[in-house]
Amino acid sequence: MASTATIQPQCSLHHSTSSRRPKPCRARVAAAAAATVSAAAMATTAAERACAPAASVARTTSTRRATTASLASMWRQVQGSHDWEGLLQPLHPVVRDELARYGELVGACYKVLDADPSSPRHMCCKHGKETVLEEAGVAGAGYEVTRYIYATPDVSGPASTSGRRSSSWVGYVAVSTDEMTRRLGRRDVLVSLRGTVTKAEWAANLMSALEPAHLDTRRAHPDVKVESGFLNLYTSSSAPGNAGMGSCRDQLLREVSRLVKSAHPGEDMSVTLAGHSMGSALATLLGYDLAEIGLNRDASGRRVPVTVFSYGGPRVGNAAFKERCDELGVKALRVANVRDPVTMLPGALINEGTTGFLASWGSDADRYTHVGVELALDFLTLRDPGSVHDLGAYVSSIKAEACGKAAPNAGVLAKAMEFVEGQRAAVFAWKEAAVQMGGMVQSLGLI
Repeated sequence: MASTATIQPQCSLHHSTSSRRPKPCRARVAAAAAATVSAAAMATTAAERACAPAASVARTTSTRRATTASLASMWRQVQGSHDWEGLLQPLHPVVRDELARYGELVGACYKVLDADPSSPRHMCCKHGKETVLEEAGVAGAGYEVTRYIYATPDVSGPASTSGRRSSSWVGYVAVSTDEMTRRLGRRDVLVSLRGTVTKAEWAANLMSALEPAHLDTRRAHPDVKVESGFLNLYTSSSAPGNAGMGSCRDQLLREVSRLVKSAHPGEDMSVTLAGHSMGSALATLLGYDLAEIGLNRDASGRRVPVTVFSYGGPRVGNAAFKERCDELGVKALRVANVRDPVTMLPGALINEGTTGFLASWGSDADRYTHVGVELALDFLTLRDPGSVHDLGAYVSSIKAEACGKAAPNAGVLAKAMEFVEGQRAAVFAWKEAAVQMGGMVQSLGLI
């Protein structure tokens, strides 16, 4: 990422509880936009270099100690006890550091994943639990990994050479060490989940029809609906040969509840669920699930706060799902790049922010709605448009929040890119419409 030219180094942030985004201008002609983009690509300013991910300003030892002390005293607010009111605009330095820290812990999932198809450990973690964080470059994170988590999508898609569905490593569960617990002000149980990698996971992501969650059989909430693909990833049983592993859900509920129950008497505790893209959807489902069943209570019966930190996450469920998460006290902070199309899906056309003619289509039960509070970033890189969804770019943008003024030409380039982004948004919107129509036809049994 360091070799790419940052287009908007000011890394502007916006705090909103709504998913509405500034609509890109479509009045530019393609030729003029391309010419302007090409010219701006040649400019490398001092301000751009100052905001590069590798150029973040180092803190002094005294500043680090002050930040640690502040975190220990305000950890509940950082975890969303007051919905991050007054902490996001401007972005509080403690919240900024925590968002970057958890983002890096999610990034570790990608760094240690064995993606080599010829490897006997294909789609598994390359390292053991004792050394995985060190191998991922976050040795000083202050967490001990206690369990690896696997998911097995039960979808029609490419099978393994054996003809069986295969399980893929999607992340880990960890708990803070004693030293880290003192720094954080509480014992932190962390679930870290990666985004989509395999073809089967992509196939599951395209299952955009809403269906009742039905995760807690003791209570009936038929109005609470979530995306069928994410639910499939979360609840599908393990592949043949791994019957004892259980579903992604089973693995997560067992380990998180075990760690919560093992807390020392009177010890403050938090459950932090951090994920990127698909991982943030799974984290949101887990947060709802833990709270709905009541597994976020320690041995003494105290409720342990559950917080989701989502990076580039999609919508997960309908308005009733969002309302139920609110009722259960599940807090979610969605870090979303306004140029990232994944954060606009599913429900790109009809969602909680839809107005006008389209608003009359369907009911709230069939309308995708984001959960939690949004922290909107605005970044992209010219030489790598795909970086709008890259987790590393998200973390770098968070760290660079204090970069200051925009570089010269940033405004001109932004105008040029409005046309490009407008076309991109249009393509994704129509693609999403086609996917949703396909889901509707399938649900009606027409194909």
